[in-house]
Amino acid sequence: MVYTLFIIMKKTKLSPTDNLKIIRKNIDKIDFKILKLIANRRREVLKITKYKPKSKIVDQKRINKMLNLRCKKAKVLKIEKFIIIGIWRAMINSFIKLERIKYK
Repeated sequence: MVYTLFIIMKKTKLSPTDNLKIIRKNIDKIDFKILKLIANRRREVLKITKYKPKSKIVDQKRINKMLNLRCKKAKVLKIEKFIIIGIWRAMINSFIKLERIKYK
């Protein structure tokens, strides 16, 4: 019976539009997981403001170390370096902005 279902599924091709809808739905699910992780990261960043003075919001050494480490991990995962640099720079800059707002 399972074999028969496999054959039926294989013969039934989805239209490019249907495939696109499925892929976009999968991307949306991934994005919502990422949003939850960003919320977790935000909470941790806000904790840092309790211990780090305003003058130390930007720690370029730490930023460089973070980017290097993430690029190494990304390479293993076969993610292009420019994607990681772009995402993390945007994220770091956004969280720096959040810290500055919280210090006001």
